[in-house]
This record gives sequence, structure tokens and C-alpha cells, in this order.
Amino acid sequence: MSELRRTPLYEKHVALGAKMVPFAGWEMPVQYEGVIAEHRKVRSAAGLFDVSHMGEIEFRGRNALAACQKLFTNDASKLAVGQAQYTLLCNEQGGIIDDVIVYRLGDEHYFAVVNAGNQFADYDWIRDRAKGLCDPEFTSEAFAQLALQGPLSAKVLARYTKTDLSRLPYMHAVYGEVAGRRVLVSRSGYTGEDGFEIYSESRFGPELWDLLLSSREVSPIGLGARDTLRLEMKYPLHGNDITPQDTPLEAGLGWAVKFNHEFTGHGALAAQKAAGVQRKLVGFELRGNGIPRSHYKVRTYLGESGEVRSGTKTPTTDKPIGLCYLPASQAGIGTAFEVEIRGQWLPAEVVKTPFVKPGTVPSA
Repeated sequence: MSELRRTPLYEKHVALGAKMVPFAGWEMPVQYEGVIAEHRKVRSAAGLFDVSHMGEIEFRGRNALAACQKLFTNDASKLAVGQAQYTLLCNEQGGIIDDVIVYRLGDEHYFAVVNAGNQFADYDWIRDRAKGLCDPEFTSEAFAQLALQGPLSAKVLARYTKTDLSRLPYMHAVYGEVAGRRVLVSRSGYTGEDGFEIYSESRFGPELWDLLLSSREVSPIGLGARDTLRLEMKYPLHGNDITPQDTPLEAGLGWAVKFNHEFTGHGALAAQKAAGVQRKLVGFELRGNGIPRSHYKVRTYLGESGEVRSGTKTPTTDKPIGLCYLPASQAGIGTAFEVEIRGQWLPAEVVKTPFVKPGTVPSA
């Protein structure tokens, strides 16, 4: 077994008494005081996450845009400087290799943030396919990344920066200073609340962590609450809800696929769109007494089967919820099906998502 990697904030987590667990090749905090308490603090006040395990890949030069267009499903040509977009890397069959956030940071500078467990494979895949256009640079080691999330996050961050956060729309980023340290501040996140992702030099991560946690409104948050928060919003988790065997169209991510440029998987996805998808990722509530977990079996009343991709009992509504793929003909809201829990088949129903109302953030 290979040695687990650690972020620049590892010692901070240990000092706070975090429960550390292996995650995507990293030793990460899963919780501090408990998943439910941490989840509710993000929904009601502000929480601070260490997401320095995420990967960063940068594209520079006159063909940087062409490389992004060849690699990613969304249309990077629509990005203004300082703007970000959600996009996907797909294989030739249209399956999802990873979901990515791409920023345009300059006229010829694009910055891609990829998932922790995929970053090395993503970089190899990207580098091979960008040959002849540009030389992507793997810069993950250079950054510490903190996510400050929750309805009070803007109030807290404003204390430590001269950047006018009221003028920073959702999915936009700006260079600035936080407590005198040069950072990239993005209004974005994985929780459904207003929030910011802050990229600093890795050596400054621990002091920025301490600074933000010194605010009484802010609590440290682990991976457990990060997962329940994102699931309430139906934000997909790669490796669970989206995999190389699932396409963006099946996963409800067709809005992040633009067919006006050629990217890997373009032909397969165009054909699937023309034919219509045969299955869809849906959100559901369990109507029986139990909690749906990943890999629990599901079946419709027509006999088709699959499995739960993500599931929990949501701290916000105290309901058992989950995500799974169902046949397209059986994926409508209100459709009844069953989930197997400990040998018993319990009733479930497809419901509208997100499961909870997202927080309000400024629009572009």
C-alpha cells in the first residue's frame, strides 16, 4: 500500500482533534465534532474546509484555448477573464473521466481544478491530448486551497481583504490579498451555500486557516459534512455518481456539454443525444425505515435493477435520500421503486432535486 499524502494543513487538523481517514490517496479529516453538527454550521453560519488535496493544471500560450476546447465538453471560448465554468473530461465513448472547474485567469491563461483521486491520471490524459497545442503544467504542489462556505462567509472574509466581495459574482474569481498574502479568491463551492475558494501558496495555507478560524462564526468542517452538503444539492461525486461508464447526458449534466466544438467523446455523445438516453440519474427519498448507502441494490417494479450511487439521511430535512440511475421510462418524479437494505426491499420514490433550497448568491 502506497503512503498517504498530506496537505499543508495536516498538523492543524491533528491539533484540532480531527478524525483522519484515507481519501483518494490522502490522509484527510472526515470530522471534527461530528458530521451533523458540522453540516448544520455550514448551512447556518460558516465552515472552513481544507481542499488542498484537489489538483490544479494550467494552460498558457496562444493555443491554450484550443487545448481546452479539444479536452473539455463545455465551451471555454465563452469565458471572460476572471470567469469559471463547470465542465467535463470524457473518453471516446462519452464516459466521464472527471468533472472539472476551468477558470480563465488571463487572455492566454486557463486554470483547471480536478478531483484529488484523478489528478495524476487526468494530467497524463490531458498532456497527451494537448500535444502540438500547448504544454499543460501540473501545479498542484504549489497551492493550498481553502473553502469558506456558508451564509456568513462573505461577512467573515471581508474582514481580512480589501477586495470588494459584493462585486464578485458566483463562478468568478479575482486576484487579491487576504491578510497581506496574495491569493486567488473564487466565489464558488460544493455546498449550495454562498462561499469562496481561496488559492494561496502552499506555505501560507496554515496561517490563512488559523486566521479564518479565529472568527467566531467559522468552524472547521471535514469530508463527512462536505459529502452530505453536496448530496443535498445533487452535486455529483466522481467515482460514485459519475464514472467512466456514465455519460453527462445520463447524469443530467448535458448543460455542460456544448456540441459547437470537437472534444473527445463528441461523436458518442452526439449519437446518444440523437437516440435519447436509456437511463437517468435521479434523486430519491426512501419511504421505509432505513438509510440508503452506496452500492445498495435498487429495482423498479418492471424488474430492472441497479444500485444506489450516493445516499445518506440529510441533516437538513432528516429524510433518507439518495441518487441512483433508473431506466429513462421509470425516472419521472413520483415514480416508485425499491431499495434493498439488510435483505429487505423498502419503498422509495423519485423526487425533485435539489433536495434542499440552495443558498442565495449574487448572480453574474
